[in-house]
Amino acid sequence: MALRNKPLTEQVALVTGGGTGIGRAFAGVLAESRARAVVIASRREDVLRQTADELNARTGAERVYPYAFDIRDLAQTDALVNHVAARFGAVDVLVNNSGLAVAESVEGITEAGWDKVLETNLRGAMWLVRAALPYMLREDFGDVVNVSSQAGKHGYADVPSYCASKFGLLGYAESLRDHARQTGANLRVFNFCPGLIDVDHTGGDEEPRAGAIHVRNMARALLFTLSLDREVILEDINLYAR
Repeated sequence: MALRNKPLTEQVALVTGGGTGIGRAFAGVLAESRARAVVIASRREDVLRQTADELNARTGAERVYPYAFDIRDLAQTDALVNHVAARFGAVDVLVNNSGLAVAESVEGITEAGWDKVLETNLRGAMWLVRAALPYMLREDFGDVVNVSSQAGKHGYADVPSYCASKFGLLGYAESLRDHARQTGANLRVFNFCPGLIDVDHTGGDEEPRAGAIHVRNMARALLFTLSLDREVILEDINLYAR
């Protein structure tokens, strides 16, 4: 029996960290591909609003919607997901892109630095999935896209909390996949594990700095991933410069 599918033009996407960098590239390519709605969410409302205005002007349609929230606040996280579902009727694609790093050595790591990174990169993603999952199950359709990192597969001494959070995100994704397998849910879970991404030179005619890739490659990979038949399993997507 074929799994239920929906064309992208009928899908509602929620992209955290969607105002800048990788998240903005994701939001832009989804809007250009005529997704029904793309909600971009992060803490800075001014940045979100500017990004939404620019992307909507570029596509000539209102498809990108800003929403300010703090991923470290459970009430705000639940409110975000409930708002998207209430306004647009579904949460079809959840992109867990919000993330940060605190540069602290293994010997010098602080409780404050550890908590800030783990709460943002890992616990926040878990909260978002937990909130979105009932809507995905109700519609019998859903995709979760986690932006992990090569630091989720290799440890680096100067960012131990970041590595722990990204390793943890991959482990959580495995649990989510196993849940979908056991329950038969029409839910796909994808992990992006990029190397260095140039988030400063993002213009279409700009070249990335040496050793990094342009964000457009992340956006292209997202579209390819979402376009696959739902019976196809694609787990970790590794992207890095030569």
